[in-house]
Amino acid sequence: MGGEEWSVIDAYDYDLPPERIARIPAEPRSSAKLLVGLDQSLHVAKVADLGSYLSEGDVVVVNDSKVIPARFHVQRATGGAVEVLLLSPQGAQFEALVRPNSRVHDGELLYFQAQPVFRVLEGSTEGSGLVTRRVEVLGDAVFDHGEIPLPPYLEGVEIDPDRYQTVYANRPGSVAAPTAGLHFDAQLLEDLARRNIEVVRVELEVGLGTFAPVKERELAQHKMHAERYRVTEDAYDRIRAARRVVAIGTTVVRTLETIAHGGELCGSSQLFIVPGFEFRCVDLILTNFHVPKSTLVALVAAAVGSSWRSLYGYALANDFRFLSLGDAMLIPTGRVSEGAAIPGGGGAHSPEHW
Repeated sequence: MGGEEWSVIDAYDYDLPPERIARIPAEPRSSAKLLVGLDQSLHVAKVADLGSYLSEGDVVVVNDSKVIPARFHVQRATGGAVEVLLLSPQGAQFEALVRPNSRVHDGELLYFQAQPVFRVLEGSTEGSGLVTRRVEVLGDAVFDHGEIPLPPYLEGVEIDPDRYQTVYANRPGSVAAPTAGLHFDAQLLEDLARRNIEVVRVELEVGLGTFAPVKERELAQHKMHAERYRVTEDAYDRIRAARRVVAIGTTVVRTLETIAHGGELCGSSQLFIVPGFEFRCVDLILTNFHVPKSTLVALVAAAVGSSWRSLYGYALANDFRFLSLGDAMLIPTGRVSEGAAIPGGGGAHSPEHW
C-alpha cells in the first residue's frame, strides 16, 4: 500500500449492508465466528478455537477496563432536555459531550428529577471533529441514573448491561467496551490455561479516541483523542518475555505499541496506527470487523496492508456479523520476534495473496 493510497480516509471505505451489523451478541460468547488469516489461506473457526492457533509461551493480552454508565438524560433549569456523555475523568470533573451543545451555557446546572447532578464549567475543546465540554459531577449518586452508552448503530437495541462488559472487566473507566474481549468466556480462559498460554491484563479507558469519526479527508489531519492507559511493571515484563504477543482488540494494540514506542507504563495514548507503522510489540491481533472509514480499519490495514479488503470481502460473502456485537478475525502484524516468525505477516511487506 503506497503512501498516497493509504493517506486518505476513503482508502478504508467499504460497503456494509445494514443487515450485516450484529444486533445481538453470540451465545455463548466464544461461539462467535473467527476468520483466521495467519498463512496464505483463510480459515473459518470459532473464537473458542483461539488456543489451537497459539503455542505455549505466547501471551494473550486483554484490556480489563470496565464500561461505566456514562450516558445521562438530564434537564436544564428551563426544562429543556440535554444528553451528557461523560468521556474521561479529571478528578471530580469529566470531559464530556453535551447535546445540544450550543444551548448550554458555562456555569449552568443540569438536573435529574429536580436534583442538580452536573455543573457545566468554563471552556470547551475541539478535537477529533467534535466539541467537548468540562462538567463537574455533583456527587457519586449521579451514576445511579446513568446508562451504558451503546454505539449509535445499536440505537433501540435492548441488551443486558452485563453482556456489554467483558467477563474480566475490573476497573471502571471506559465509555465503550473493548469489544474483541466480549468474545471471551470462562470456557475459553480455561482452555488457554490448559494449554499453558498466559493471559495478562492491561487497561486502556476506551473513550472518544476509539470511536470518534474521521472528519478530515487526509489522515495526517486527524488528531486522535487521548485515552488513559495503565500497565504494571510485572505485566509488561511478562509481555516482553513472551514468545508472541497476542493483542485482544485494538485498545490493547494501541496501549502496548505506545509503550514500545517510548511511552511510560502509565500515561495517555494518542497513537494513530496507519499503514507504514512499525509494530514493535504485538505479533497477532484478534479484532472485530469495524465501521467503514474508521481509524480501526486503518489499524487493520497497518497490520495486513491492502489485504484487509480480502478479509472483509470474505467475511461479507460468508455471513460473518460486523461491528461491536459481531464476529472476529485473527491476523498477524508482520513483527517477527526471535523464534516466532509469523506466516503471512503484514507491516512493511504487506501480503497481497488472500
